[in-house]
Amino acid sequence: MRKPEKTIVLVGMMGSGKTAVGRRLATLLGVPFRDADAEIEAAAGCSVNEIFARYGEAEFRSAERKIVTRLLGEPPHVLATGGGVFIDDGVRARIKADAISVWLKADLDLLAERVARKGTRPLLKDGNPREVLGKLMRERAPIYAQADITVESGAGAHDAVVKKIIAALETRP
Repeated sequence: MRKPEKTIVLVGMMGSGKTAVGRRLATLLGVPFRDADAEIEAAAGCSVNEIFARYGEAEFRSAERKIVTRLLGEPPHVLATGGGVFIDDGVRARIKADAISVWLKADLDLLAERVARKGTRPLLKDGNPREVLGKLMRERAPIYAQADITVESGAGAHDAVVKKIIAALETRP
């Protein structure tokens, strides 16, 4: 496959594999990989958890919008976003205009298993993580479904998901 002419933006729930898949996809496409959360942490000088704790979710979302908008102005790359960024109408419109969005769709059991491995998810700190994930999935799925491409992110190897994304990209005009 040739290098993409637009940035490929991976969207989906936390634990869907955006970062792991994104790194592999960028390598195969020969373009840089960028992680929105890592970019936010670098700009803020602290972790996403610390941003949430110190400033709250609204301030984090504001920073996230700015960072993603900036990254969309850079040459084509693969961008792994946070689970909530595509929910923002303005960011979603910008992604639609300037990039190709790919929803990594995963079921609740897989997401719950994956996020349980890390204690770094600020939205899961209060309440039952599985219930919170389920609620977020129900709210976000109709919006994620607006992505240009939907790929099932199953329990298998991330390389299989990368192959599905490349196949979907190759069929796009």
